[in-house]
Amino acid sequence: MKDLKKPPFKQKATAVGFTIGIHVIAVVGLLYLGMSKPPEPPKQIKTVLVKPEDLKPVTREETEFDETAHENVAAEITQTAEPSIEPAPTIPAAPPPVPASLPKPDAAKAAQQAKLAEQAEQQAKNQALRAEQKRQADEAAKLKAQADAKAEAAQRKTDADAKANAEAAQRKAAADAKAAQAKASAAETKRKADLEAKRLAENAKLKAQQDAKAKANADAAKRKADADAKNKAAADAKAKADAQARANADAAKRKADADAKNKAAADTKAKADAQAKANADAAKRKADADAKNKAAADAKAKTDAQAKANADAAKRKADADAKNKAAADAKAKADAKARSDAEARERAAEEAKASSAKKAAEEAAQKKAEAKKIASTAKHDFESKIKRAWDTPTDSAGKTATARITLTESGAVRSVIVSSSDPDMKASIEAAVRAAAPYPMPSDPDARREAQNLTSTFKSGN
Repeated sequence: MKDLKKPPFKQKATAVGFTIGIHVIAVVGLLYLGMSKPPEPPKQIKTVLVKPEDLKPVTREETEFDETAHENVAAEITQTAEPSIEPAPTIPAAPPPVPASLPKPDAAKAAQQAKLAEQAEQQAKNQALRAEQKRQADEAAKLKAQADAKAEAAQRKTDADAKANAEAAQRKAAADAKAAQAKASAAETKRKADLEAKRLAENAKLKAQQDAKAKANADAAKRKADADAKNKAAADAKAKADAQARANADAAKRKADADAKNKAAADTKAKADAQAKANADAAKRKADADAKNKAAADAKAKTDAQAKANADAAKRKADADAKNKAAADAKAKADAKARSDAEARERAAEEAKASSAKKAAEEAAQKKAEAKKIASTAKHDFESKIKRAWDTPTDSAGKTATARITLTESGAVRSVIVSSSDPDMKASIEAAVRAAAPYPMPSDPDARREAQNLTSTFKSGN
């Protein structure tokens, strides 16, 4: 049995190497932290305040645009260099226009032209004055913007320096904490490595003992297996030799029996072949004669069969034609009778339908007439009941009113609309209609629906 486990001295060397590596890493880390350069102390921050009047004036360059610098400046201005100071450009004053030599005008025209020239000169002076005022205002705005930008830049620098100092202090504190943590971690790692090395050594010793015991057991088992295999190989070889000897004897006996059997079969086959040849010659001669006779008989039978087949085919065709004709005649008669019966049934159904429709229409008309008659009687009774309940107003003699009344199925008043120019007539009729309710409605549904709407005319006799 092959032993795939590592020897004890290799396992112990691995543990010792792991422990030494951990110690080397811890020592290098401590040396790096001890030899690293300490962080620089924060630099002193100086703040300089600049008054706007101490700044040098900057002249404004004349351009063709009307916008000023403070209108086009961005929301945040970062001053990267001192502004250049350039001498103010000299703006030449436009000389008054010199009139060309013209023919001498009259005095009025000359006075008018002189007045126009004076106005033009005054306008040019005013324009130059406005331009100078605008330039001064732009320069003041530009100086103010520059002062604001410098102050903002100084403030940003102060904030940046303070932030850098704070970050440096934070990094130093973090480095100190990290160094302390690394030192503690190195000590803990060394302690754990020592414990691990001790445990590995004990395990290696125990494993060496177990391996030695397992190897002894394996050697004993291997010796026993080798002996058993040797004995089994000897027994298998003897059995194989005995089997081979028996197989050889059986093969020799089978060969002798097969040779004798083959010889007897060859003799029998030779006799049979000679007899078969003689029989075949005789059979051939008889077969030739029989074939000749059979060919003649077949030719005659074929001729007779063809004649009979032709006669039978002609008879079958005649019978089929007769049968088809009879079937066609019977089908034509049946179709004609079916069409006649269908037409008769259809006429009878249409007549019955027309009769039923006519009867239903007559019954519906009669029922409708009866419903109208019943509804008319009911409406007359309703009018009589309303007129009995009507209290005619005074001073209404000869006046008329029309009432449109709608009732429910139970006889209650759903709505009443009275058309009259006299409000007393209108109110009295409405009161009479409601006082006479409920009205006895007919039991027939059609008559009841007809009686639900009525229009009545009322005439006062007072």
